[in-house]
Parts: sequence; C-alpha cells; structure tokens
Amino acid sequence: MPPAPDHAPTPPDAGRPQPSSPRDLFVSFTLLALQGFGGVLAVVQRELVERKKWLTADEFLEDWAVAQVMPGPNVINLALMIGDRHFGLRGAAAAVAGMLTVPLVVILALAVLYAHYASNPQVAAALRGMGAVSGGLIAATGVKLIPPLRRHPLGFGVCLAIVALVFGLIGVAQVPLGWVLLCVGGAACVWTWTRLSA
Repeated sequence: MPPAPDHAPTPPDAGRPQPSSPRDLFVSFTLLALQGFGGVLAVVQRELVERKKWLTADEFLEDWAVAQVMPGPNVINLALMIGDRHFGLRGAAAAVAGMLTVPLVVILALAVLYAHYASNPQVAAALRGMGAVSGGLIAATGVKLIPPLRRHPLGFGVCLAIVALVFGLIGVAQVPLGWVLLCVGGAACVWTWTRLSA
C-alpha cells in the first residue's frame, strides 16, 4: 500500500493563480513588505489582486475586513490568513516571516541611521514628505476598495453611507477606532447577516 500523500489545504478555486510553495509566499510577502514605506496596504492590494491575482477584489475586501478587526497589525493578519489558506501552518508561518524578517533588518539599520541624522533639517523634511505620500497611497487604496461594494448585499448606497459615517466618526468626531469597529462594524455585520438569511 503506497504512503498517503502530504495533505495541504486547497484554496477555494484551484484553477486560479496561487502561490506555488511556502517559499513563494515568503519571497512574495518579503518583496511586498520592502515596498511598503508608510503602509503596505496599497502595495498588497495591487500585488495580490491586480498583479498576482491570488485574490479577487471581493475576496480582498472581505479578507481585509477580517484582518482589520483582528488584534495585531492588519497586513500581518492578512498574510497569515492567505498563507494558511494555501499551505496551512507552514504557509502562515512563511507569509508572516516574509512580512517581518528582512524588513526588521532594514528597520534596525534605518533606526541607527536616524539616531545619527535625526537633527538634520533635510532628513526631517524628507520624512514629512513621505508622510504625505503615505496618506495618498492609503486614500488611493480606499478608493479602489469602493467598486466591490456595488455587489454587497446591503446595496451600494447603504455601503457608501456606512463609509461616510465611519469617516465622520473617526476623522471628524475623533471617536476611538475600537468603538467604531464594535458599534458600526457590529451593526453592519448583523444587518448583512440578516439580509443574507432572509
């Protein structure tokens, strides 16, 4: 009797592009993390949805929503979920290691340089400029996440109203993120669940 083959979790659609191995996950997420100055969300969305096509726009939106409400850094949560989906615990470990290992070395080196040059006015001005770029990247990604909402069970208008409400609560009223996620996010989840159950 031949030995049983190693079993690895299978993604929902095996005919779609997917990572070929845990090493592929490690390398891909390392490259993503190294591009993510000021926030890796914009890069992750472009690479995983538009370039590699490991996720559809709808899947990315759903996975990002889950990653957002879980404790810990959002993009680490997303990497862990994608790695686990394709290769189980090995894939999750490889994806998270890719997000952390090489960037950690780079950050430590930059921290040493920053401690040496922090008082330089040109360095301070450059960092302020990167802050503006980071804000633009996050705003652009937010706009890219809007089209999948057209297929949401609550309807596009309701989704836009929720987006506006969350923006107003966090950006204008300065309500803590945790309370907004708990109250508005919880209500949206229950409302969507009841709509799907009907």
